[in-house]
Amino acid sequence: MDDHTRDPTVAPPSGSPTGWRTDGQWEHATLRRATVHGVRLFNAGAFHESHDCFEDEWYNYGRGTTESAFLHGMVQVAAGAYKHVDFEDDDGMRSLFRTALQYFQGIPGDYYGVDVLSVRTALTNALDDPTEVDGYRIRLDGETPTASAADFEYADGLE
Repeated sequence: MDDHTRDPTVAPPSGSPTGWRTDGQWEHATLRRATVHGVRLFNAGAFHESHDCFEDEWYNYGRGTTESAFLHGMVQVAAGAYKHVDFEDDDGMRSLFRTALQYFQGIPGDYYGVDVLSVRTALTNALDDPTEVDGYRIRLDGETPTASAADFEYADGLE
């Protein structure tokens, strides 16, 4: 585990997703923290803030890592939803979603609690029908959590 991705305050998951170690710790706790905030913000329709959560954490990982690919894919998901919902730019959304699908190749189906298989399906469906994005929520630990004030505060505190 890298020292810069440790955070003992990050709670355990419900279940055993990829990233949760057998010794009861996250491989990269800051990745889990960013993922929780990013998913909640996405589910609240705060796509720009969600994007920022994933992007800020992405900088912790080098190219070619699973962590980097996952986070880069999630950056593209949030940016694509933002393009569709806020700008009605479905061509831009499709381009970002195609790139996200490439990043998600080889990512485990339950990565740091995110139901990546469901995300892939939603992106693929949205390529044909952009309205599939409307109301779509990302599953985390088997639920579809939404943002609280703490999630917005986290995003506001990013550099």
